[in-house]
Amino acid sequence: METTAAAPYHSNQKLVIHLIRHAHGLHNLESERHRDPLKRIQYADPELSPLGWQQVREQRKDLSASGLLERIELVVTSPLTRTLQTSVGIFGSPLKDENTVGNGYQNGIKTPIFNHPPIIASELCRERLSKGRSRGSISQCRSRFPQVDFSLIEREDDILWEADERESNESVAAKGIKFIKWLLARKEKEIAVVSHGVFLQQTLIALKNEFDSSIQKEFLTPFGNCEIRSLKFFRESVVRLGQDYKKN
Repeated sequence: METTAAAPYHSNQKLVIHLIRHAHGLHNLESERHRDPLKRIQYADPELSPLGWQQVREQRKDLSASGLLERIELVVTSPLTRTLQTSVGIFGSPLKDENTVGNGYQNGIKTPIFNHPPIIASELCRERLSKGRSRGSISQCRSRFPQVDFSLIEREDDILWEADERESNESVAAKGIKFIKWLLARKEKEIAVVSHGVFLQQTLIALKNEFDSSIQKEFLTPFGNCEIRSLKFFRESVVRLGQDYKKN
């Protein structure tokens, strides 16, 4: 299935972007257990749930078998714990202690060592900003996730979550378009983005609204945990690639 959208890219170049929602988190588990928000445990920066770690192991295995792990040149991740764990768990190089949760591994993720791509964190692809949700300090993040480059984030502490109201869809979409343009200006030809459901969905909706109304509606539906959707950018088109994955 193909869709088209304008993109500021040279005609003989292309960029493939794989959009990945983080694996199942503890906050997702609470939402499933309790419909009443008042009964849920509130997490400022939730980690992956046991199901989430299973999804990470399965996705790493599947992407290794497909050859995608070796093709990715760069991984860009949101700086929140669940996305960092998903990024390092899928794309990172195995460490000596593979059971260390802080380093993104749990319960023995064991795969052949390959030349893993660099992983960089960016505030541009983090979740919708809302009161009570924040990332850890950059010092803490560097300590827990030594494979991730945090140099793009200038501030040690999180100041983006201080607003009392939840960020609007329009604001998220604008941030998504800015992020896509930043990716298009880079030299890599195949990039994975590990982010959050609302951010990814609103970014795709903005691409449809601002560049090409022919993008199919089914491509704009909410992302499942650890689901991948891929786009190929040419000078004047965005082409949907292959089969989407959904980990239930």
